[in-house]
Amino acid sequence: MAGGPLRLTRIDLPFLLGTALTSDRKRVKAIGDIAHFLFGFLFSLGYFAILWAVGRSGWLLGAALGLAHGAFAGAASVNVLLPLVHPMGDSMSASDTVAHLERPGFLMLNYGRRKPVVVLVAHIASGAIVGGFIALS
Repeated sequence: MAGGPLRLTRIDLPFLLGTALTSDRKRVKAIGDIAHFLFGFLFSLGYFAILWAVGRSGWLLGAALGLAHGAFAGAASVNVLLPLVHPMGDSMSASDTVAHLERPGFLMLNYGRRKPVVVLVAHIASGAIVGGFIALS
């Protein structure tokens, strides 16, 4: 598509991360999946540190951390931080030879109406799982 951002209504976060890390279209998904896994692992360590610092744990507290994490990821991270390192579409760019990804928009709504719900539910579930496992130990 010449002259504008590539419009994708179904995009996944590992793909978005992968395109921030490499321009090799054959490896972008694998690199994005690895990066997403590693970031998820680091965030679970962060959840552990927070729950350890407050002296409480459990699935409900983990879910609350997941909700905060998901809201931050959808509202600030993909709109403010990711465009600083990602070759997304730029309204100031006159490039007609490179297809850029469309900016996600607030809560990633540019990628579909269900994207914010899926992202929040996934983060809440992840946080609940981490909080629940910490409570068991």
